[in-house]
Amino acid sequence: MRLAMVFGLCLAMPALAETPMTGAEFEARVTGRTLSFAVDGAAYGKEQYLPGRRVVWAFSEGPCREGVWYEQAPGQICFTYDHDPTPQCWAFFDTDKGLRAQFEKSDRALDLIEVGQSDQPLSCPGPDVGA
Repeated sequence: MRLAMVFGLCLAMPALAETPMTGAEFEARVTGRTLSFAVDGAAYGKEQYLPGRRVVWAFSEGPCREGVWYEQAPGQICFTYDHDPTPQCWAFFDTDKGLRAQFEKSDRALDLIEVGQSDQPLSCPGPDVGA
């Protein structure tokens, strides 16, 4: 029984030892790319990362929102958007499967998982297109 508990703890240790990316690491990883994110396998949204720490975000089937990101503290990447200046802060982890973003004060079940990456800009149709 003790052996099983020790083995279980050893398996869990790498997950506990994850270190969030710094602002410089995050910037190098995302600038010039558009990333797609999912939650529990369901499409969540896409974000285009532009030079100068500017971003364009869109929830799945939602309008595009322009904003900026900054490093609030080591390992804490915050975003503000033109439509809502309230900072939204995340810890980003570079995993072998892509980025994982953990929202400040959330449980791990709500993490965003990178499911796609492109060097193409985010498609942002204007309002009332086709109406």
